[in-house]
Amino acid sequence: MKAAFYTLGCKVNQYESQEMSERLKAEGYDIVNSKEAADVYVINSCTVTAESTRKTRQAVRRFKQTHPDSAVVLTGCVPQAFPSEALSVEEADIVIGNKSNHKLPRLLKQWFSDRKRIIAAEPHNKDDKFVCTSISVFSEHTRAFVKIQDGCNRFCSYCAIPFARGRSRSRELNSIKDEIKTLAGNGYKEIVFVGINLSAYGRDIGLSLTDAVAAANETEGIERIRLGSLEPDHITDDIIEKLAEFPKFCPQFHISLQSGCDTVLKRMNRHYNSEEYENLVKKLRSVFPEASITTDIIAGFPGETQEEFVTTLKFVEKIKFEKVHVFPYSRREGTRAASLPDHLSNTEKTHRASVLSEVCSKIRTEYFKSLINKTFSVLFEAPKNGYQCGYTKNYTPVKVKSDRPLTGRILNIRIIDTENDYCIGELTD
Repeated sequence: MKAAFYTLGCKVNQYESQEMSERLKAEGYDIVNSKEAADVYVINSCTVTAESTRKTRQAVRRFKQTHPDSAVVLTGCVPQAFPSEALSVEEADIVIGNKSNHKLPRLLKQWFSDRKRIIAAEPHNKDDKFVCTSISVFSEHTRAFVKIQDGCNRFCSYCAIPFARGRSRSRELNSIKDEIKTLAGNGYKEIVFVGINLSAYGRDIGLSLTDAVAAANETEGIERIRLGSLEPDHITDDIIEKLAEFPKFCPQFHISLQSGCDTVLKRMNRHYNSEEYENLVKKLRSVFPEASITTDIIAGFPGETQEEFVTTLKFVEKIKFEKVHVFPYSRREGTRAASLPDHLSNTEKTHRASVLSEVCSKIRTEYFKSLINKTFSVLFEAPKNGYQCGYTKNYTPVKVKSDRPLTGRILNIRIIDTENDYCIGELTD
């Protein structure tokens, strides 16, 4: 039998799709692309915004309509955060959720036996432990994601993720070491640690994020270590000093901002202010001279005045982020922000997101131009549109013209130009 995965959302979802695919492969399934004909289609859902939930429903219905005799599985964050909404998507033959992914092989056997709809989503509990099955490869990637943390205790006022993922919990260090060793043995040179609140790793088991980085740094074959999204108030001086000791650590820091205005940050229930964030960025750029600082910002949070929005714009221009993901605020039922007064219109939220994105794009272009004539090491991924494409240690995207097969190799390049969202390079090796 054949199974295909369609994954929406974050790097954790991508990891979990790989985890499920290896479970099915062990049961004799062939894993194919979701554009191909398959007996099973697994939609691993995201619910961070209303748009991602809409795309989830759309995907389930599309796969069932196109492949009516196949089993269509809905899992991920939508069934966990909004179970009634997941149940209303009647085209889903099996509804589980991220807590129940391990049941997938057994539930598929049951469905193919009687073809009756199965609802098997389980709610998260406060005493849940970290659970995952190690992966051995990361399909169609030259970098391997390694999930080491799940859940979140922060309850930002706009966010449904604590309901979708439960409380924060961490993976045991020996399990992490074993997975990294396996991935290195299978040829991966770079690993990316991921989690729902990654910077909280270890707090529940007496460890720190730097313990996981140290384990990877000691693994033969691994040449690069990268971190997923981090919370600014978790990045202490001690963590910065320890990260600087690891020669394999990549100085790219994706540090969630969400707003550059303190009054908005307070309404968001964020645990820092703009001055503290700025001081952290200064410290990181001092310790890591080639650091890139990237972030997320929400435009049009409830009650955001024009003055507050301008404050965020000025903060972005001051920090000069290397890249910013801008999102219009998305109302999520059950969160505190959903009941706040003075929600902005969709038109105004979209307008503010557009203005902010334009400012951030100009800053990114200026940064790219500052790299011309500098030399960097690049891990190359798959070719694209006639170019060999990859990333520097600080995650600057680079493409070069070359007839040589470069995928999976780390080579030195010199930046000679910029084009759209890439730097153009030439090989020096």
